Amino acid sequence: MVGGQGALSPIAALLYGVSIMCSSVKYNTRGPVLIPRMKSKHRVYYIALFSVVLLGLIATGMFQFWPHTIESNSDWIAEKRSVHDVPSLKLLPDSPIPERWDLSCRMHTCFNVYYCGFNPKNKVKVYIYPLRKYVDEYGESVGSMISREYHQLLSAVAQSDFYTEDVSRACLFLPSIDVLNQNNLQIKETAQALAQLPRWDRGTNHLLFNMIPGGPPDYNTALDVPRDRAMLAGGGFSTWTYRQGYDVSIPVYSSLSAEVSLPEKIPGPRTYFLLSSQTALHPEFRSELEMIRAANGESVLILEKCGNYSGGVLAQRKRCYKNAVFDYPQILQEATFCLVLRGARLGQAALSDVLQAGCVPVIMADSYILPFSEVLDWKRASVVIPEQKIFEVYSILQSIPQRQIEEMQRQARWFWEGYFSSMKAIALATLQIINDRIYPYAARSYEEWNDPPVVKWTSVTNPLFLPLIPPQSQGFTAVVLTYDRVESLFRVITEVSKVPSLSKLLVVWNNQNKNPPEVSLWPKIRVPLKVVKTAENKLSNRFFPYDEIETEAVLAIDDDIIMLTSDELQFGYEVWREFPDRLVGYPGRLHLWDHEMSKWKYESEWTNEVSMVLTGAAFYHKYFNYLYTYNARRHQELGGCAYELRRYRHELLSGQRYREGAYQGDSSEEV
Repeated sequence: MVGGQGALSPIAALLYGVSIMCSSVKYNTRGPVLIPRMKSKHRVYYIALFSVVLLGLIATGMFQFWPHTIESNSDWIAEKRSVHDVPSLKLLPDSPIPERWDLSCRMHTCFNVYYCGFNPKNKVKVYIYPLRKYVDEYGESVGSMISREYHQLLSAVAQSDFYTEDVSRACLFLPSIDVLNQNNLQIKETAQALAQLPRWDRGTNHLLFNMIPGGPPDYNTALDVPRDRAMLAGGGFSTWTYRQGYDVSIPVYSSLSAEVSLPEKIPGPRTYFLLSSQTALHPEFRSELEMIRAANGESVLILEKCGNYSGGVLAQRKRCYKNAVFDYPQILQEATFCLVLRGARLGQAALSDVLQAGCVPVIMADSYILPFSEVLDWKRASVVIPEQKIFEVYSILQSIPQRQIEEMQRQARWFWEGYFSSMKAIALATLQIINDRIYPYAARSYEEWNDPPVVKWTSVTNPLFLPLIPPQSQGFTAVVLTYDRVESLFRVITEVSKVPSLSKLLVVWNNQNKNPPEVSLWPKIRVPLKVVKTAENKLSNRFFPYDEIETEAVLAIDDDIIMLTSDELQFGYEVWREFPDRLVGYPGRLHLWDHEMSKWKYESEWTNEVSMVLTGAAFYHKYFNYLYTYNARRHQELGGCAYELRRYRHELLSGQRYREGAYQGDSSEEV
């Protein structure tokens, strides 16, 4: 068609041509006119030709427009399918080598945040370099093939929300050069290969993953490959090589624990109290462990490599004690505490095995930076003891309450499932930590990093319904009311922050004429610290049900209570867990009727009886904050006397009170 109606499509034109051919056969009154035989052959030929072309066009159209999926999430994955055919890059002897590494690097000095740009989803974008084969001047390969573990790591990143194919949008660059295991590397050539990366720029915004650093005889705790400003996600950092806030300490992946499925075991007492399963221990460590076993009997099990297994997978999955053979890592589930000692390297794959088994790791490796310690609260899942106290380890562990041990067993298993169980888990946790640094306003909270899914956010349920039993592992929120005693306040914060079960610390700033100290002046603690400024100077502000209180347990403590230790506070919390409907505190008071004076008498001296517990240092359920605030506002008009009235109201409602004799070491009184 012409003249404004447009040309015919190829398929329409073909159909139009066929119809013309068919209509060209002449008819008369006696039927069709016979066509010569030669013309009939030509007609059949053309019809067949046009039919083939027509089918080809239809097939092409269906392929172009039919819905289908093509994996386009990474160039390197496509090249991985034909890894032997990837492009080669020659490294000459005089190829440039990066600087060793900059120990002073921090996010604000060596990371270019402007690469990240504006991102409405608050996600860093990671670009993975395509695979390359590096050869020397003679064409010989100078690098090892990519390992299975690094392939899994790159695959996880490429299939995540962090990945981008557009190098111009990338905030972080991930080389396809495998440096997980330094034992497999040629140091100089690997450094030259890094320097050849198109966007290297002294390693700015580049991330390297390494789990086995160093080598004999020094066994450095960080990767020896010169890397300039590149960030390092390393397994086995020490305090000397870890650049805080820049590098990321990651686990040493245990392929054994990933291959062996261990069902989760119910927390509780186990067959062995303390177990050691590492096979390459220093002789001094092993002799000291044998002495601990001799002193404590069969509750301690010291395993070693089996002599009748020469090597291979079978040798890795067996441990022996004298003539007894045990399956590994299954035997770890039979122990309450499992030792993780330093070897030639600080980072040990045994830590992953122990966590998977739900055994509480007892970590004795001085200066070791624990995996993901930037966000994970290891006090909730492990016991860290200095190496010099190895002979005291048994008595230290015996002092831990059984309920706390069970919480640590749950937390250990959760850490493994969330952050240790696969290369994918390790990779995504690393990127999330970096993401939180770049977008701090959208960072994960302490609870999101540390609370198992089973108990996460359970505290936001209706607070007017008191649970029959306390939650499993939420911890408590400390609420400190203060006015102007900053020095004393900071001492209280520092001491309370040492309590293992502390989940959050809330400071109620009751001074409307003076602002709180600057952020940089506050103590640096491991849990979230929130400051709430009140509109009026009321003593009752400490009992308001703030949204920041997400735990069931609340510790009300004055800003001048500096005599309580972290152990005493932890003990008080454990008692409250046994009696969550009671007021559990330290200073007790007594009210009684004075017959001579014919009036009530208030006794502050220590006696064998108490009728109320002061909330200057006491644990209670947050339900009573709601009750006090919304059902008993008249208390606020009574000033300081409201404290006593509130305590007595609490005790009348709960029917009971509980006092801790922490100040003078006396036995607790229950009235």
